[in-house]
Amino acid sequence: MSDDRPDPDQLLAQVQADPATRTRGTLKIFFGYAAGVGKTFAMLEYAQRAVAAGKDVVVGYIEPHARPETMAMLKGLEILPTKPFVYRSVVLNELDVDAALARHPEIILIDELAHSNAEGSRHSKRYQDVDELLDAGINVWTTLNVQHIESLNDVVGQITGINVRETVPDHIFDAADDIELVDITPEELQERLKAGKVYIPEQAQRAIQHFFQRSNLTALREMSLRQTAQRIHADVEMARRQSAPLTSWGTTDTLLVCLGPSPTTARVIRTAKRMSTALGARWIAVSVDQIHRQQKPADRQQLAEHFRLAERLGADTATLVGDDVAKTVLEYARSRNVTKIFIGKTNQPFWKRLLFGSVVDNLLDRSGEIDVYVIHGIADTPTTTGGTQTSPSNLWSCFMATCIVTLACLLGICLRTVRLVDAEANTIMIFLVAIVFAAYLFGSHASIWASILSVLLFDFFFVPPFHTFAVADAQYVVTFGVMLGTGLLISSLTTRHKLQFENARLREQHTAALYELGKQLGSLYGVPFLAIAAGQKIQEMTHGEVVIYIKRSKQTPEILFGQNTTLAQHPVSLPAAQWVMDHDQLAGCGTNTLPNAIGLFFPLIGSLATHGTLAIKVKDPQRLLEPQQRRLLETCASQLSLAMERDQLAVEASDARIQVETEQIRSNLLSSVSHDFKTPLAVIAGAATTLLEPGTLSEATKLQLLQTIDEEAHRLNRLLENILQMSKLDAKAPTNKDWNVIEDIIGSALHRLSKELAQHQVQIELPPDLPLVFVDSVLVEQIFMNLLENAVRYTPPGTTIWIKAQKEGAKLQITVADNGPGIPPGLEEKIFERFYRGDVRVKNGRGSGLGLAICRSIARLHGGDVIARRRSGDGVEFLFTLPLHNNAPQVHLDT
Repeated sequence: MSDDRPDPDQLLAQVQADPATRTRGTLKIFFGYAAGVGKTFAMLEYAQRAVAAGKDVVVGYIEPHARPETMAMLKGLEILPTKPFVYRSVVLNELDVDAALARHPEIILIDELAHSNAEGSRHSKRYQDVDELLDAGINVWTTLNVQHIESLNDVVGQITGINVRETVPDHIFDAADDIELVDITPEELQERLKAGKVYIPEQAQRAIQHFFQRSNLTALREMSLRQTAQRIHADVEMARRQSAPLTSWGTTDTLLVCLGPSPTTARVIRTAKRMSTALGARWIAVSVDQIHRQQKPADRQQLAEHFRLAERLGADTATLVGDDVAKTVLEYARSRNVTKIFIGKTNQPFWKRLLFGSVVDNLLDRSGEIDVYVIHGIADTPTTTGGTQTSPSNLWSCFMATCIVTLACLLGICLRTVRLVDAEANTIMIFLVAIVFAAYLFGSHASIWASILSVLLFDFFFVPPFHTFAVADAQYVVTFGVMLGTGLLISSLTTRHKLQFENARLREQHTAALYELGKQLGSLYGVPFLAIAAGQKIQEMTHGEVVIYIKRSKQTPEILFGQNTTLAQHPVSLPAAQWVMDHDQLAGCGTNTLPNAIGLFFPLIGSLATHGTLAIKVKDPQRLLEPQQRRLLETCASQLSLAMERDQLAVEASDARIQVETEQIRSNLLSSVSHDFKTPLAVIAGAATTLLEPGTLSEATKLQLLQTIDEEAHRLNRLLENILQMSKLDAKAPTNKDWNVIEDIIGSALHRLSKELAQHQVQIELPPDLPLVFVDSVLVEQIFMNLLENAVRYTPPGTTIWIKAQKEGAKLQITVADNGPGIPPGLEEKIFERFYRGDVRVKNGRGSGLGLAICRSIARLHGGDVIARRRSGDGVEFLFTLPLHNNAPQVHLDT
């Protein structure tokens, strides 16, 4: 079965791009580097050709800028009417999306994709209108300048000194089905400006002196060409994957370097770097982790150093998994459209290459259209002391294999002695079982030795003449060969299976650890808690010391986890952490930067900034530098930094929301105060002016004017009291609570409002056994005053206001009701919002909209609440609750 399975993402992209299955419209962008290059003209020119070819084309919106050439190209095209919007007394014409959807043409022309729509439009941006039309299956042609692409906005601002505010997200440009580059030279564009073909002469002269300077236009032109080239490269890559996924197309050079533990690899890396610089090409450094071969610690260390060298020189790195090195490298190279492969070649005996082959020869034979550069270097040198001596672990594994095979031989002799095993084939099976055990328990070296030893023991003890290595029958030579080959094959498969199992188990552990870390970080908030959770998990993974430093502006890094470890207390650790934060690079033990540190330091790099440093100390620092382990730790650091960034953005969003709410409250306050202050002040000023004017005013008129001044002054005073009261409540000013009689509080409020209540009848129903309440009497009196004032304001004279109180469990419920017009349905909660005012057309309906909001704030401050509901008849009733306490003192009234 072939392993060359297609990429699911590629299949999905092909299905989405297939016209037969596509329901969404296509987007074509006429792309340029500045206004005036001819994007709109080119779009209209294409539209005229499409109409001539029988296409259904309409103009949704065009910015003609009073250019005669553009206006002339509109002749013969159907133009949809625009939709007018009035903004600050100016009529703005925008694209009518509903009209375009109703007309549903085959192609619609919409100019200026980055345009911001007028206030009141369906969408705030024109590209959102275009997206809706595309979803409806309408093909859209539009125009766009390079400075309006969002990711390039900062670069354009740095070059031109002008910040472009209208931008389009990159994914809109990337998702376009066709990019038509409209390009002219900067000199030609400046000539068009001077000729008045872009702007009017006065505006054109200012433009040439500022944005349309030749240096700016040249830079913008290069950016537009690069952006178009990148898009074309993506289209070429998609076409390559559809037509020839196993073939590299040399439209652009991509280099691949094969890394290994050989010292020659360093020379290969430097050669590839020089070649990539000369070609201006991207380059990738890869190594292949063979599933049937276990690397020595010295080889892993050497490979890690080669990876670090490649990364320092700017290469992308990857670790591949496969059995056949050449096949794995070529499959990866073709998937990345690699055009050149670099590999090192050391001196290797001819007989070894003939028997076992070589990666270089296999690459050359299978490379096909990919160029292979073989960099010849020095022969491999021993990387461990002792030269070619066998390591103690290999000696021990061979000794144990000898014991296992010896036991198998003794078992065969015993079974043969008691005549339980007569056939030689059965004895061979016993030896094969021993080989399997040796291979599974002690690895490849032990299995090879067990295979050879099994043949020798079988010949010595079980093949006549016995107890000698001589063979009486030549047929046994074939038996020995088959036995040896079978043993080697079984040992190889067993060893490979064991390594595959160990690799799978290791990857499963890494995946589970990353999942648990991500799960913990996703459920926590607060940088200290995130650092503690990550530190504990990484400490569990590495079995070492972990220290997490957080970056503080203009301060030394702060330790959030691992403060008491030897790593944190080492004198080099703090400077190393600071250096890593400043340079975003790996440093510490085993690296070329700050090697005197006792730990390895990883930067916590987020998408916006570097947030800190992750430091790890283990017994064997080189183990952390192995590519697989290093990538695991880098992924952990990345997850932690992104979690910190998420937490920071959440805090900033909360602060921004609070600031917006504060600004909204301030705006509402100023609007309300300016309106409510203006009318009373105008009345007071008018009445005072009338009194001061010379003339004969009757005493009745003077008295009326003075009463008017008194009423309006009283209204201003109440407004200021409400504002000050709300400010105190927002500031959570301390309350002065004490035991109070509710009847006294109600009586005080009625006395203070006696003048306002003169034209209303107030009925009070209070049980005689009401307990004392532990409240701030001044604040609770304010509740009654605001509720009574509200009833007076919104009910006609002569109506009744009821005040009732009763115990409801552990609360005292007080009702203030009236028989006025009541509350419209659905506004029972709305009336408690700040600055919300009811029908201002009623008599005295000029409140600030703070009274009921103050009532609810005071009630909740005391542990109660205020709600409103319509009465069964006419009017409204406010239910005001206060908590009761079991330890309230008893009041004894004298009779």
